[in-house]
Amino acid sequence: MRKVIIIGSGPAGHTAAIYAGRATMAPLMFEGMMAGGVAAGGQLTTTTEIENFPGFPEGIGGWELMDRMRQQSINCGAEVITETVDAIDLSKRPFTVTVDGTEHQAESIIIATGATAKRLGLPGEETFWNKGMSACAVCDGALPIFRDKPLVVIGGGDSACEEATFLTKFASKVHMLVRRDEFRASKVMGQRAMDNDKIEIHWNSAATEAKGDEFLSHVEIENLKTGEKKTLEANGLFYAIGHKPNTDFLTGQLELDESGYIITKDGTPETSIPGVFACGDVQDKKWRQAITAAGSGCMAALAAEHFLTSR
Repeated sequence: MRKVIIIGSGPAGHTAAIYAGRATMAPLMFEGMMAGGVAAGGQLTTTTEIENFPGFPEGIGGWELMDRMRQQSINCGAEVITETVDAIDLSKRPFTVTVDGTEHQAESIIIATGATAKRLGLPGEETFWNKGMSACAVCDGALPIFRDKPLVVIGGGDSACEEATFLTKFASKVHMLVRRDEFRASKVMGQRAMDNDKIEIHWNSAATEAKGDEFLSHVEIENLKTGEKKTLEANGLFYAIGHKPNTDFLTGQLELDESGYIITKDGTPETSIPGVFACGDVQDKKWRQAITAAGSGCMAALAAEHFLTSR
């Protein structure tokens, strides 16, 4: 029997493990084995350089940052197992977590499974991912390789408009590829993008291929109505087509929103079941930053400790 089991890794899961370990809760973490198609450590493992995480003025690689967090979790008393949770039973206490046919029980659970950025599978995507291609403009847009360069954003929702507008701070020009002849975004966000002189909107358009040598240099696009094809010079291509929260294993046992994100009580990591807490991108579809995920992981561990001591 464990006091707490942490499902998932990344900044949220490891911060929770660090705090829980220091509180002598002996947390057990299942960090995942390519869960959601991403290595243990989460989305940051797909980022080559991170410049906006406090404490690293020269920047730090995503893999290195997650390795450091993992080691810190272990140093603070967490047991980390590189397996993916198959199922979970929240119908009664103690809660049961099933991994590779083995059941593990815990008095409380912290879910930090994150959300996986949706990709298009474009030709050239695997070659140029992290070499000009990204799914987070806020995370990567200020990197030197994008400064004063033409960039492309794919998407037509609020996130796409917000990210395109953000990128104009650094880019020479931002091309937006929108599959329809209008935005899905709110009128305010769409108008903001259309009014920006540095944003060129390509309606009814889709990317067909990413090209370059060592790094991305061009994006092939096609007009979905006319069939016209163009080649855009682009040093960066950013997907803004949404994320999929990694909550399939919950099988409807927790309250989720319409997109599958775990609903937590305002200002807390508390879910619809007492003793079960959620942190990081699995419950946050707005900010999705490493530092906000880490902060929510801290909250989840402290909330779990309070839950256990107040019973």
